[in-house]
Amino acid sequence: MDDARSWIETLRESHDRLAGLVRPMTTEQVRGPSYCRDWTTAQVLSHLGSGAEIALMTLPGALGQGEPVSRDAFGPLWDVWNAKTPDAQAADGLEADERHVRTLEQLTDGQLARIRLDFFGTQLDAVGLVRMRLGEHVMHTWDVAVIADPKATLQADAVPLLIGNVPRFLAPRLGKPLPEPLRVRISTTDPVRDYLLTSGESVSMTDWPGEQESDDVPHVGMPAEALLRLAYGRLDPEHTPPSVSADPAILDKLRAIFPGF
Repeated sequence: MDDARSWIETLRESHDRLAGLVRPMTTEQVRGPSYCRDWTTAQVLSHLGSGAEIALMTLPGALGQGEPVSRDAFGPLWDVWNAKTPDAQAADGLEADERHVRTLEQLTDGQLARIRLDFFGTQLDAVGLVRMRLGEHVMHTWDVAVIADPKATLQADAVPLLIGNVPRFLAPRLGKPLPEPLRVRISTTDPVRDYLLTSGESVSMTDWPGEQESDDVPHVGMPAEALLRLAYGRLDPEHTPPSVSADPAILDKLRAIFPGF
């Protein structure tokens, strides 16, 4: 989907979901664990809050209204967030996130059309900019939600928008090659996708090339929501839906390729 406003609307829904989860929390729950390894819920909110502030810092440059922001500016900002109390991290994280989403919502069509941001050598337009934030936001919202509800799933309307990130960005960036070569066919539902994952010197995912390849390639079926979580290292056995169809040994290998963070 190339409509930036639809992406922003989906990001708004993710923010509202996160706020609805966090605001009723007790002080103990805010200080308690999230699913994200080694991070409390407060630290997840701190990460999202600092990310929102960085996004707001870089937006004028992306709009051609200022100079690009150096990464040297991020360290002092992270220090400020790390020094906050857990309660402040949670409250300020939600406030910064709201401010970022509201700023995107208030951009004109002309401003959205002008957005260009160099991200590690890739030129992002408005959709690319919001896609980068939405993937992180939806996943970390799940990190909070799943502590209270082990059957929590990713925001449903975000999955069709984000599933293309798995072959395009996540597999080559987050995937860790196994010691031995592996090829796996991964088919998804909601939405339907069909991929070939290859782990060799690197990890890649491409469209499934056709039935002529199927004889010696194991086949895994899962909801697209589960594949997204797998790519972020969030499909451990306790959080794998029964609809996932796979040889357990192959599924364990896929989990090893995507250890998460």
